[in-house]
Amino acid sequence: QVQLVESGGGLVQPGGSLRLSCESSGFTSEFTFSNYAMHWYRQGVGKGRELVAAVSPGGTTNYADSVQGRFTVSRDNTKNTVYLQMNSLKPEDTARYFCNAARVDWDTHNTIQYWGQGTQVTVSS
Repeated sequence: QVQLVESGGGLVQPGGSLRLSCESSGFTSEFTFSNYAMHWYRQGVGKGRELVAAVSPGGTTNYADSVQGRFTVSRDNTKNTVYLQMNSLKPEDTARYFCNAARVDWDTHNTIQYWGQGTQVTVSS
């Protein structure tokens, strides 16, 4: 079973930086980490879960408008790890950040996905 473990969250002042990591394990030999698109979502108190950043198996990245230019997502397929570098943090970035791994099962056309437990990011002075 695939497991995702996030780390790197914490309390930071506005304008500060944090680097989140998501270490993954449990992939099969048929579908390894490199076969999965990796995503970072966040969920603030009383809010829905929001897609923040994504990196495809080939390394293509996408970002929510709210973090474009401030956040950078990257992956290291040799370490089965995805990162989220967050700069110029704002109070509105306060949320629990979740890592997600997803791929399409081409036989069933279903999306196979896994979630981590999340790491809390609090931006406050």
